[in-house]
Amino acid sequence: MEKNFKRTLITTALPYANGPVHIGHLAGVYVPADIYARYLRLRGDDVFMVGGSDEHGVPITIRARKEGITPQDVVDRYHAIIKESFAGLGISFDVYSRTTSPTHAETASEFFRHIYDTDGFVEKKSMQFYDEGAGRFVTDRNVVGECPVCHAPGAYGDQCEKCGSSLNALDLINPRCAETGNVPVLRETEHWYLPLDRWQADLEKWILEGHKEWKTNVYGQCKSWLDLGLQPRAVTRDLDWGIPVPVEGADGKVLYVWFDAPIGYISNTKEALPDSWEKWWKDPETRIINFIGKDNIVFHCIIFPAMLMAYGDGYQLPDNVPAMEFLNLEGDKISTSRNWAVWLHEYLRDFPGKQDVLRYVLTANAPETKDNDFTWADFQARNNSELVAILGNFVNRVMVLTHKYFAGTVPAPGTLSAEDTAALAEISRLKAEMSTALDTFHFREALKLAMDMARTGNRYLQETEPWKVAKTDIGRTATILNVAMQIVGSLCVAFEPFLPFMAEKLRKMLNTPALSWEAIGASDIIPAGTVIATPELLFEKIEDDVIAAQMDRLARIKEENKRNSWQPAPQQPDVDFDSFCKMDIRVATVTDCIKVPKADKLLRFTLDDGTSQPRTIVSGIAAHYQPEDLIGKQVCFIANLPPRKLRGIESAGMILSAESSDGSLVVIGPTGPVAPGSQVK
Repeated sequence: MEKNFKRTLITTALPYANGPVHIGHLAGVYVPADIYARYLRLRGDDVFMVGGSDEHGVPITIRARKEGITPQDVVDRYHAIIKESFAGLGISFDVYSRTTSPTHAETASEFFRHIYDTDGFVEKKSMQFYDEGAGRFVTDRNVVGECPVCHAPGAYGDQCEKCGSSLNALDLINPRCAETGNVPVLRETEHWYLPLDRWQADLEKWILEGHKEWKTNVYGQCKSWLDLGLQPRAVTRDLDWGIPVPVEGADGKVLYVWFDAPIGYISNTKEALPDSWEKWWKDPETRIINFIGKDNIVFHCIIFPAMLMAYGDGYQLPDNVPAMEFLNLEGDKISTSRNWAVWLHEYLRDFPGKQDVLRYVLTANAPETKDNDFTWADFQARNNSELVAILGNFVNRVMVLTHKYFAGTVPAPGTLSAEDTAALAEISRLKAEMSTALDTFHFREALKLAMDMARTGNRYLQETEPWKVAKTDIGRTATILNVAMQIVGSLCVAFEPFLPFMAEKLRKMLNTPALSWEAIGASDIIPAGTVIATPELLFEKIEDDVIAAQMDRLARIKEENKRNSWQPAPQQPDVDFDSFCKMDIRVATVTDCIKVPKADKLLRFTLDDGTSQPRTIVSGIAAHYQPEDLIGKQVCFIANLPPRKLRGIESAGMILSAESSDGSLVVIGPTGPVAPGSQVK
């Protein structure tokens, strides 16, 4: 039987304060969490939503060293950007703090010390890479080398991005420190580990038996980890940025960021509610919901619960962890390092007053069961054909007609017809389905049902045609517009979790106080006699040039990434000097050049190679040059390759060219004029 709770604590994954927030973060965590919190508040539930910035870890120290500033400077900058961006999008945190706060440092230290004092950790020694030049240990992610699996260069110590293999940094071939280029040495170090295996049975009972209702992706990933058998996991590391390990003799060691960060949920609650925080974390009548992305499932469903179990003292475990999959951008994985993202603070700058459009599109494309894609074309289409043409159109028509026929005063209804009661009944039915969808974290379905309410309103207007009825029966017109106005009121409430800015604007236009979720579908949401404001458009069309500007930005980023990611091809195996000398490389002048018919890539060169006979060579560079641009140029070619036929043309040699970082080919030639036939030595 489902348990009834007195209150709900909502936590959102802490964004890493090493950069701004992008649409992937929003779709995966923050917009769903905000929708849910706003929905519960509309129901009258006791809700507290906790957020904050994750401000420790190696990437922050690396950025600080690159920029010549302190790690605190880095996190101060991005914490401010993130917090302001969330507020700009209407993410309704009850507290948004940070893991560099004094309250967090105190809470995390006490948390570690309590588990330590109750023998909840194990100590282990291990070998780890150490950068002698920099005087510090190096994490797996910051060691690069040749992949031992596919032998690609530049593989990271934890994963090869070319073949996808998970790696151990110690297995890399020719490892070096990514930041300094130094060759690391192995040095022994000692750390504290959380023995997850000690909590295996408890976690299996809690998850596999007690939470079969969890989303398939969450339950399945947890089961996979549990089936493999849990292993101890380090909770400390050698680093100079973080919360110092509160144990004597632990100089130079800090709490591992994965251990430190989730305690931020507790410390941020404690910071905001110093006298009542425990009821949100230790009272069995509090329901805890963790909103995260799929990359955080293990941390929130296995590791953090194991930490809470190890601590004891009544800490409650999450009731649900409705993790999302990933959102891609224009068919490509969002990447902070490649700048392939739509950044929230830039969106708010480029699209002022359109916070709800982004919220709507991200919810409509929510990656609830599988990865999904954000495209600017879809963004424009959903705004123009749904927000403008369906929702905005209905609300505007009703309000304009009310002003036209009743001077902006909601008319009193007469006897309701079957059409009238059917429309209101349909709104009530959709509300019930919306409640079920929201209660089970199906936000995309709930949004569709809300838009179906607007569709119901539009159909009702089209079928009743009050503008025609007004010519003969103003009393019937009054009833129609009263019913239509009740649908508008229902829409104001139904869309509030998704589109809070629109809902607030509409509420003011309706001249009505805040409404509850239960009001949806009622026949007196907007009482007769209410004087409504002059109608304003809720949404406006987004034109093609606005979308083109965003696509141009992405195109520039893609080209820049091509240039920045280019690496020279791996060196070919060594050849002996005598073999090299067998190649006869010479210089020739191009006397003629034409495209080979029916061959898009081929050009036919006629060369003056210093002999009495012209030489013909066919080369596959037609995509990179216009033939007439090459006439008169001097090129290098291999003269002693055996002739071969290409498209029926005998080609006597090979023209040399180099492939640049953008994939284009550049013909190789001397820097100054030389006699045709000169050898390259």
